[in-house]
Amino acid sequence: MKSPDGNYLAIGPRLTLTFALLIALILVGNGILVWQLHRARLQTDRLTSVSQQLIAVLRLRDGLRSFHQRLDELAQSKDAPRLEIEAEQLRRALVEHTQRTRRALTSMPFVNPAFAPTLDAIEKTLPRELERITALATLADWKAVRFRIDIELKPVETLTSTLVESIDQDLTEELPQAIANMRNVQLRILLIVPTTALATVFIAAFFGWAIARRILELRLEERVYERTRIARELHDTLLQSFQGLLLHLQAVSNVFSTRPQEAKQRLDNAIDQAAQAITEGRDAVQGLRASPIETKDLAEALSAVGEELAANKQNPPVFGVEVDGVPQKLHPMMRYEVFRIASEALRNAFQHAHALRIEVEICYDEHQLRLRIRDDGRGIDSQILADKGRKGHWGLHGMHERAKLVGGSLEVLSKLDSGTEIQLTIPASAAYVSSRVRTRPMVSGRNSAEVT
Repeated sequence: MKSPDGNYLAIGPRLTLTFALLIALILVGNGILVWQLHRARLQTDRLTSVSQQLIAVLRLRDGLRSFHQRLDELAQSKDAPRLEIEAEQLRRALVEHTQRTRRALTSMPFVNPAFAPTLDAIEKTLPRELERITALATLADWKAVRFRIDIELKPVETLTSTLVESIDQDLTEELPQAIANMRNVQLRILLIVPTTALATVFIAAFFGWAIARRILELRLEERVYERTRIARELHDTLLQSFQGLLLHLQAVSNVFSTRPQEAKQRLDNAIDQAAQAITEGRDAVQGLRASPIETKDLAEALSAVGEELAANKQNPPVFGVEVDGVPQKLHPMMRYEVFRIASEALRNAFQHAHALRIEVEICYDEHQLRLRIRDDGRGIDSQILADKGRKGHWGLHGMHERAKLVGGSLEVLSKLDSGTEIQLTIPASAAYVSSRVRTRPMVSGRNSAEVT
């Protein structure tokens, strides 16, 4: 929804701040919730990792014990060839087991620091000791074989047992802490979720209230805007027509006693203009856009306005309309507003400037439509320009309003006794029906009409 002044829904700085705080609350709440879930996942991953390590080291310890027990049985049998064959098979199976364990550790996020040295010790010690045990068995020194099995392989089993105790201690310490952390996470989630939901409800209610309030404001602004528009239309149509009518009647009064035939003709013209003023006033009140510009191009319509104003003066200034560039088709509303701005500027120039020459230049440029109205009259006081018109007079103010309405800019340059120049500039994309414009060099005086 858009207001007449062109601003979209505006909810004010305080409401905007409230809305921003609610949004920030939701974002912070969701961020904390995600962080708590992340912490819970990390704690769960750590517990899972410790549990998997405990299982892996228990299996490794059982494998070493089975290895030790089988070697002891082979030593008691005193069968050297059999011991050599089975010992190699047991070694390969145990090394493969340690390698699988090592690969499993690489995928775990948390690994006990003593795990890797234990695996290294197993992989380095077992092959060396088996070679010595096999050599002793070949020499039939079974007493030395059993001694090495009991003395040299026992430390490796001790390493695994120590590792089991270390990992079990980690699990014992982690489990209560994990349970406490999970409870804290649950409490925080139970607090965050309702808070976030409540903030969401507040935002929804806030939006509904803000939109309803803005709709009421827009309705009021539309009423004020429509009253301003009607006042501007009445000023630019009905009031100006009556001013022209007064000029006609004054001309009739001036020639009535000496030239009655001319006075009658002027009186008939005044009656026609009065009828036109009534029609324009009715159309303006009803919001219609009937005007001479509907059936004429901009230059022709402004020439007609200048001719009419010149006809009402005894010593009219030299008047001319010049067109530069290829005339373009304007949007109907744009054409109407430009015509009204130019008409108001011309009436002010003819009635108040006391100029000897008044010029209108319409430039159809590739990038913009430019309308310039110049006179060599007595100029406008700088304070009046700063105030955009005299107090109680709405002509200059209405011109600025119309320029803003069509997305253009109006510039008034004037000094006392130095004439006045009014320039209206509108972007081509807003002014022309087709934005593709062909241009040609500007030649002074081309496509111009003068009235003296």
